[in-house]
Amino acid sequence: MNKSKLFITSCVSLVTTAMVFAVRGDIEPAMRDAFQLTAGQMGLIWSPAFWAFTVAIFISGALVDLVGMRTLHVLSGLGYLVGVALVLLAPYPTSPVASIFDTTGTTLLYAGFFIMGLSQGLVEGVINPLIATIYSGEKTRRLNRLHAWWPGGMIIGGLLAYALTGFGAVWQVKLSLILLPAIAYVLLALSLEYPRTERVASNIATSDMWKEAGKPLFLLLFVCMWMTAAVELGPDQWFPSVMSSLTGLEGILFLVYTAGLMFVIRTYFAEVAHTSPIGTLLACSMLTAIGLYWLGSLQPGASAVTAFAAATIFGVGKTYLWPTMLGVTTELFPKGGALLLGLMGGTGMLSVAVALPIMGARIDQYGPGAALRLIAGLGVILTVIFGGLYLYLKGRGGYRAVDISST
Repeated sequence: MNKSKLFITSCVSLVTTAMVFAVRGDIEPAMRDAFQLTAGQMGLIWSPAFWAFTVAIFISGALVDLVGMRTLHVLSGLGYLVGVALVLLAPYPTSPVASIFDTTGTTLLYAGFFIMGLSQGLVEGVINPLIATIYSGEKTRRLNRLHAWWPGGMIIGGLLAYALTGFGAVWQVKLSLILLPAIAYVLLALSLEYPRTERVASNIATSDMWKEAGKPLFLLLFVCMWMTAAVELGPDQWFPSVMSSLTGLEGILFLVYTAGLMFVIRTYFAEVAHTSPIGTLLACSMLTAIGLYWLGSLQPGASAVTAFAAATIFGVGKTYLWPTMLGVTTELFPKGGALLLGLMGGTGMLSVAVALPIMGARIDQYGPGAALRLIAGLGVILTVIFGGLYLYLKGRGGYRAVDISST
């Protein structure tokens, strides 16, 4: 088993997943105009990507031990190819649509993003237990470094999309970029041997894995994942169009900038989250609340300096949320295996599927700033919860990772 190549393959598949996110955000205005959709309708078309992500990650969390991680990893790459093809083949409607299912074109968009969402869920359902298994002694650190390639993929996708804009490329060309890393990681996965998950290798019974899901602390983390994911990923998907409206600058640059912050911090400062996971989540919740509220309070024509200052606070704040939530889950509940990681990742994307149309409707009714301020409220709630959890664990001797062999 080649740990380094498995890690690289996982990173490339996560880059693909993130490129979908970045490119989709960049081409949103062009697609909305071409298919004659409102922001709310565009949010509804995007939402199946997140619903499907949720379904796929739930299923993969339960099946990864039976089917095998390599099989699911390869299937995810093939799904990207099919999903992109459906979107590229979607014909434009001849007039504004009352329902996204009224025309063949918008229905194909829905189906294409749904299949890409399935692929994103399969990727997340495979790479998290894979990395937790091959690096069982440093899970939070390694998961943060792996998930550095989420913003890394957004940087790659965002910069390529921005460059293609300069050449006058149509949205179809930008979307086709996703095919390149998808093909690359499928070929890599086919050439590698994948291990059994940590739970299976430790002979933990399936019934014991399911029991972990009912523990009160896990249920609290499960609820928090609804909010941490919405705070991080909900604004990200609307970021290019929202920031363009507020500042008049190319909105994709803000997405690339915050992604750059996340990449550097996750890659070179992963030890911060490893040292104090709950304290890290507490600090990140406060920063995201401040950053989103500030961004949402910007007036049209706001200076670039002010906009980037607010984006910096938001970018730093959201950095550790997703991978640290996964790291805490697998460290405190190692017997939960791929199932609990799947539940956490799935509920995170489910929350985004709910948040996107809500934000879209908010943008249509009150403007882009109101949508960001609404999500900022979740950061305030998370600050209270993680603050209480930090004090609770401190009173019990502090945060300690659980050794699967001692449970």
